[in-house]
This record gives sequence, C-alpha cells and structure tokens, in this order.
Amino acid sequence: MSSIVWSLELAPGAKWSGAIARGRLVRFTALEAGANVSMLLYNADDKTERYNMPDTLKAQYTSHLTKGHVLMSDNGRVLASIVEDGLGWHDTIGGCTTREATAAKYGTTSFQRERNDWLRNGRDNLAGELVRCGLGMRDLGPVVNLFSKVYCDEDGNTIFVPGHCPAGASVTLRLEMNALLVLSNTPHPLDPATAYPSSPVAIEVLPADPVDPATDPCVLRRPENRRAFENTWSYFALLGQ
Repeated sequence: MSSIVWSLELAPGAKWSGAIARGRLVRFTALEAGANVSMLLYNADDKTERYNMPDTLKAQYTSHLTKGHVLMSDNGRVLASIVEDGLGWHDTIGGCTTREATAAKYGTTSFQRERNDWLRNGRDNLAGELVRCGLGMRDLGPVVNLFSKVYCDEDGNTIFVPGHCPAGASVTLRLEMNALLVLSNTPHPLDPATAYPSSPVAIEVLPADPVDPATDPCVLRRPENRRAFENTWSYFALLGQ
C-alpha cells in the first residue's frame, strides 16, 4: 500500500471532522479490542448531500457493511467504497449514544467535575463537530458504526455481538467524492459492557489507485452500485473534474 500522507490517533471519547479528497484511502485501525467509531459522511463541496443509510442497504441487499459495499448518498452517488475489511461486518442501523443513555449505563459525569475525563457520547460529539463544519443538529443522520456487529434475531430483537472487534482490526474506505467525515470514538449504544470502552483508533490517509470499472469489486457488486458510480462520474464530468 502507498505511503501515508496524513494520520491521527483518535482517543477514546474523542471526536474529529475534516474534508478528504476523492481518490484517497482512509484506513481505520482499532489499537485495542472493542472499538466503535460512529461516522457521518457528506459531500464536502455540497453538504446538502450526505450518506443515505436506507438506500445503501436496500440497493446492496444487505443489513450490514463490509468489503465490496459502497456508501451511497441521498443523490444516488457513491461517497465512499469499502475496499479492505478484516472484520466482515460494520453496523449502520444501531445509531449513536446519547448523554442520557451514557450516564445511565456508565454513571453520570460532567466536564465541570471530571474535566477531560468525563464520559462523552456520540450524539453530543457529532453535534459539536457538525457546528464546526457549518452544519447543525438537523443534519445529524444515520451513522456508520465502524468495528461493531449488530443483527436482528428471529423475534426482531436487535443484537449487539460482543468481542467482534479484536485489537489490530482494520477497515479501509476509498473516497469516491470529496467527503467531509465527522467521527466520534464513543461506545456503540447497544454495547452491553458495563465499563466505558477505551480503544483508541488510528486513522491514516493514503493515495488510492485509479478505479477500473471493468474489474473493481465495488463497482461490479450490484447493478445498483454501477449506476451509483456512473452518477458520480457524471457529476464530476459535468464539473470538469
């Protein structure tokens, strides 16, 4: 894999947002077991376009995300593709934690009392980063929970799978559009662990090889994927990019 052009270690409870150019890889690596990174994606050049969870799952006949899947926008384009994945399952139906749920599960903390050791939650983390990016709470949509596995049983119960993410697990996205990523390294809301998870996650940005439509597994996975890629390529062709 090519040289790393940027990297960051996202500490437990931390948040981050930033724009990353299309044609780059973003590799996430869990530095300890039990990681969960909640992620929002937007078109960095037009933030009214953002990740669409229902269309992503419906178009690819799946309830989870792994290598070969794409993350579709609400305009039918591809924001990112999953090109490498050591876990085989990432959740996008479980949502993110709230302040109330975090306090109920792990105990009430506050910045005024615990300072930087207070237990952060996904909703507040993402909301804070959205404001930094010129967005707001109404722009908070479904998240992708990297490293977490959630499924529904025969009775319709939503089940979180403990122990799914070992230390060193990684997943790599290839950005198909200039994308704004908004991240929160906070527990999955269904994680039954009674101790606040504390896995740092490494984030690395690397150049990606050009997409070959004739052989690329993400393009070829479903006819719906190809159409979404074609919409994306047309978007940039019309912009002269």
